[in-house]
Amino acid sequence: MARVKIRPADLRNISIDEQDTVKSVIQNIAVLLSTRKGTVPMYREFGLDWRALDKPMPRALQLLRVDIKEAIEEFEPRAQVLSIEFEADASNPGMLISSVEVEILEQ
Repeated sequence: MARVKIRPADLRNISIDEQDTVKSVIQNIAVLLSTRKGTVPMYREFGLDWRALDKPMPRALQLLRVDIKEAIEEFEPRAQVLSIEFEADASNPGMLISSVEVEILEQ
């Protein structure tokens, strides 16, 4: 089993048929973290809900943690969430960048 930390910025070059399990899980979670729920045609449940937008920071972080954990459990069952962290984006005040540490399960 591998432990990795994933951020939306890890989404660089998408490989449609990635054969390496670790790379595939990293890519899938990065796509999930970068996608707003409702924006993928024919797959409207994929992505993260933006209900945390404009909420007070403590409430927003709580909503985001729950949403990220549930989305990964549903859409990437090869990964188990270990932790979810947020940091402020230095170049964009008020924006948070998520990072998720997961353990990639053997299939």
